[in-house]
Amino acid sequence: MKSLEELRRVREEALQSMKVREGGCKCKIVVAMGTCGIAAGAREVMTAILDELGKRGLTDVIVTQSGCKGLCEQEPLMDVIKPNQPVVTYGYVTPERARTIIAQHVVNDTIVGDWVVHSK
Repeated sequence: MKSLEELRRVREEALQSMKVREGGCKCKIVVAMGTCGIAAGAREVMTAILDELGKRGLTDVIVTQSGCKGLCEQEPLMDVIKPNQPVVTYGYVTPERARTIIAQHVVNDTIVGDWVVHSK
C-alpha cells in the first residue's frame, strides 16, 4: 500500500466482492480435496465443475474445497448445499458425473439418487 486512498480502494473492492458472494448464492458445492480425494481424481472433478458452471453462466454458485471427510473409499466426494434443503453428499464422482449433478441437482433441483452416499 502506498497511500491511505489506495487502502480505502482495496477495502471497498473487498467489501463489494463479499456482498456478491453472500447476496446471490443459489447453491454451494464443496469438493473433498484431502490426499485421498486428490488421489481418487478430485482435482479433475473440481476442474469439470468450474468448467460446467462457466459454460452454463452460473455465477450464483459458490465452489469451495474441504479436507478429508472420512469416507475415503467413496472418493471423490462432492457436497451440494442449497438453502432450505438437506446437504447431499455424492460419492464416486467423476468429471462426467459432476457435470450431470450440476445439470440435474444444481440447475433442476433433482437429486441424483444413485450417487448419493449421505444426506443430512
